[in-house]
Amino acid sequence: MSRTLIAYTSNAGSTEGIARTIKEGLLTPNSTVDILQFKDATSLEAYDAVIVGAPMILGWHADALKFLKKHQTALAVKKVAFFAAAISLTYEDPIQFAPLKLFFDPNLAKKPAKALPSGLREKYTAVSNYLNPMLKAAPDVKPVSVAFFGGKLDMFRLKWWQAIFVMLVVQAKPGEFRNWDYIRSWGSALQDLLK
Repeated sequence: MSRTLIAYTSNAGSTEGIARTIKEGLLTPNSTVDILQFKDATSLEAYDAVIVGAPMILGWHADALKFLKKHQTALAVKKVAFFAAAISLTYEDPIQFAPLKLFFDPNLAKKPAKALPSGLREKYTAVSNYLNPMLKAAPDVKPVSVAFFGGKLDMFRLKWWQAIFVMLVVQAKPGEFRNWDYIRSWGSALQDLLK
């Protein structure tokens, strides 16, 4: 029986719902899936695979990057996948990131106005701007897949400086953007990728 951990953090509570929905897609009769916040995931020894997830808050949440660095040795010998919840994503062709398998919620990823992302919002929300720090945080960890999902934006749950950044740079509007069917389908796709 395989055992998978979904380790996550959340800024305003919506990432936990994503983690639970991934579990729905991933769970089979021959598997066990645990969901823990980073602070509670102190040992990874019992797991065959680990999924690491967090929201995009001025980049991938700092706690996710710290978790990767702290557990880099353990994660380097396991099957690993990452996910991020975002409100805005500027699409870049995934071929340039091969062989890494990228998944973009089709409701989230928007093509740039020009051939290359231009302007502060498009440059900041470009896939490469989000993805590169994830991969550089723990270079020995090689994820089998990285997914970008729409999140949920409630301005009243953000710190004041986060809200200003979201309004001025990301130019996102509040709302519920989680695509539950797409999240669940990524969980199902991971069944083979994490073997």
